[in-house]
Amino acid sequence: MKLGFFTAILPDLTFEQVVQFAAENHFECLEVACWPAGKADRKFSGVTHLEATNLSHGQAEDILSLCAAHKISISALGYYPNPLDPDPAVSKVAVDHFKQVILAAEKLGLQHANTFVGRDWTKSIDANWPRFLKVWKPLIKFAEDHGVKVGIENCPMLFTQDEWPGGKNLAVSPVVWRRMFNDIPSDNFGLNYDPSHFVLQRMDPLSCLGEFRSKLFHLHAKDMVVHTDKLNEVGIFDFPKHWHTPRIPGFGEIDWAKFMARLYEVGYAGPVCIEVEDGTFGNELTDRQRALVVSRNVLAPYF
Repeated sequence: MKLGFFTAILPDLTFEQVVQFAAENHFECLEVACWPAGKADRKFSGVTHLEATNLSHGQAEDILSLCAAHKISISALGYYPNPLDPDPAVSKVAVDHFKQVILAAEKLGLQHANTFVGRDWTKSIDANWPRFLKVWKPLIKFAEDHGVKVGIENCPMLFTQDEWPGGKNLAVSPVVWRRMFNDIPSDNFGLNYDPSHFVLQRMDPLSCLGEFRSKLFHLHAKDMVVHTDKLNEVGIFDFPKHWHTPRIPGFGEIDWAKFMARLYEVGYAGPVCIEVEDGTFGNELTDRQRALVVSRNVLAPYF
């Protein structure tokens, strides 16, 4: 396993500056944010540390040389839109750009590109399924053709009123994963697993690791606190933003010693990338960098 972080938390830095920060602070890898250049549509999105569209071989060589000089590897390219948005134009932009991300990963010699499956949040899982198959069968075939594995993050994307009632991502639980991998059986289709999203759903984050060990392509390290006092006031059917807080590893409900021990037991040997959505230290650049360093200090003994 290699310990790294998702670069989206450092939008103020260039890619070269991110690599330098990672090397100076003893990280080993980076998941690189690859949104299309432009304004973010939500918090922690819209970050372009690597412009995937029409990445040239020369640019790819420069990126790899920079990383090699600092002894930092790229664990994956990350882009997290909603490919199943009910607006066909929005869906097309997401799908088309993710194909560019896959092509960029291929040019960089990378194995992994991470994203969301997406969802029409106004419809049930069953009602979404025909469109999921229509969009994702050719996408996974495209990834296979270019030698890239697609890791689907399990975030429900259900936090605020505009994501109500179903959330904007189908792939939130083992029941859905089994159906997903059964209907699109591919060695290039797996998970970018984030245990904090199981805490949000009041599930055991260790419970899935054994069954889905072969589908664990990439991991996000993030923690979560569910505020019982707030939950007692509004109930679990209120907007989750009202009763939970994302935290850095070690500052929430996950027992990281048990979690990391289970990863070793199931034979996981891939990247573990810290994802910071925790404002505990503040929102300035130095605050967010401090959050990454403290997270590293929590997890470093397991590597």
